[in-house]
Amino acid sequence: MQQRYRSTRRPDHTLGNLQQVPDFFTSPPASVEQLIGARIREIPDFPTPGIAFKDITPLLADPPSFAVAVEAMAKPFAGCVDQVVGIEARGFILAAPIAYVLGAGVVPLRKEGRLPAPTFSEGYELEYGSAVLEVHRDAFHWGSRTLIVDDVLATGGTAAVAASLVEQAGGEVIGLSVLLELVGLNGRDKLVGREVHALLTA
Repeated sequence: MQQRYRSTRRPDHTLGNLQQVPDFFTSPPASVEQLIGARIREIPDFPTPGIAFKDITPLLADPPSFAVAVEAMAKPFAGCVDQVVGIEARGFILAAPIAYVLGAGVVPLRKEGRLPAPTFSEGYELEYGSAVLEVHRDAFHWGSRTLIVDDVLATGGTAAVAASLVEQAGGEVIGLSVLLELVGLNGRDKLVGREVHALLTA
């Protein structure tokens, strides 16, 4: 019988340059929303006609705003995360610094055929097509408390598959943290019973 794994690490929110970030948690929530929302732009008809793509590259390019976003996405889960899962591809960018803040490890969920060791895999539908995600079979210790991170929650298909893969590999999903939730697409309907934290909604 496998032994349950629990990390002894604790979050350190004063690591590196993050100690220079203002204590924005004492400010009105609207200030955080405005700061981050002003740095997410909409690109029409990308990647296919009719899709309004949410581009986070201006946010990533602005150090103070990026630091605020990372801290805000991590804060609700401080002290209870062993692994942070990043969903390919933009989820990778957010998962690594969030894991650093939380004192956790990082596990990549990749598209089909891009991981070298044996995997679990599962398909899902996108707004503009379909895809398959994979995770290494040995990515988690049994019961490892896992936070799933992505940039946008849209239809919920990607997040639901991510949660399924984590559980197939032995992890315990403790929540999902995203920058932006597109509420009109009802993504939470596929995540019933799971904790979902979104910094912004649209």
